[in-house]
Amino acid sequence: MAKIKLTKNELKVQKDALKMYRRYLPTLTLKKQQLHAEIRVIEAKAKKVRKQKEDLEKGFLDWIAVFAEDAVFPKGIITVKNIRKGKGNIAGVDIPTYEGADFSRADYDLYETPLWVDIAANHMEKAIALDLEAEVLDEQVRLLEKELLATSQRVNLFEKVKIPETEENIRKISVYMADQQVSAVVRSKISKRKIALRNAVSSEREVYSL
Repeated sequence: MAKIKLTKNELKVQKDALKMYRRYLPTLTLKKQQLHAEIRVIEAKAKKVRKQKEDLEKGFLDWIAVFAEDAVFPKGIITVKNIRKGKGNIAGVDIPTYEGADFSRADYDLYETPLWVDIAANHMEKAIALDLEAEVLDEQVRLLEKELLATSQRVNLFEKVKIPETEENIRKISVYMADQQVSAVVRSKISKRKIALRNAVSSEREVYSL
């Protein structure tokens, strides 16, 4: 704890600081709760997206074995050309949003390639798109968790350090100033008594001198 000045001006500084901490703490606490809730919502959405991908893959499991046959379904037939992302904001945190993806397909002979290859390629594009969406949702969670950590640290700082420390500073200064006031009153009374006694002695001397 830093050393403080036991003065009236310092008392005002500490009281102003305490008001500020108490004013901002509810806002930080609310933000912390909001971030918690938003993270849970996004995690649930990411889980749902991954379940959609899993269900999609189950729909063409019969074709998975064929994918390994380069002559029929060559590797690299599907490539991601562009990932479209937007911008969002949650509780003051800028986050990316998934808006889709553009794919390109390798050239292949439409006459000699079985029709199911096109269908499987379409399924692959959908599966990749779901993967990309889940990754963006994961990034949202990562950014929000980072902000949540910082907000939680501020809440703890205010609750457990700044507010108690400032209250203690105010108490110390108030006690010191009260003691000083009492001392001043006592000194004033002693001084008055001394003056009164001195005057009394002086008057008595005057009487004797007569």
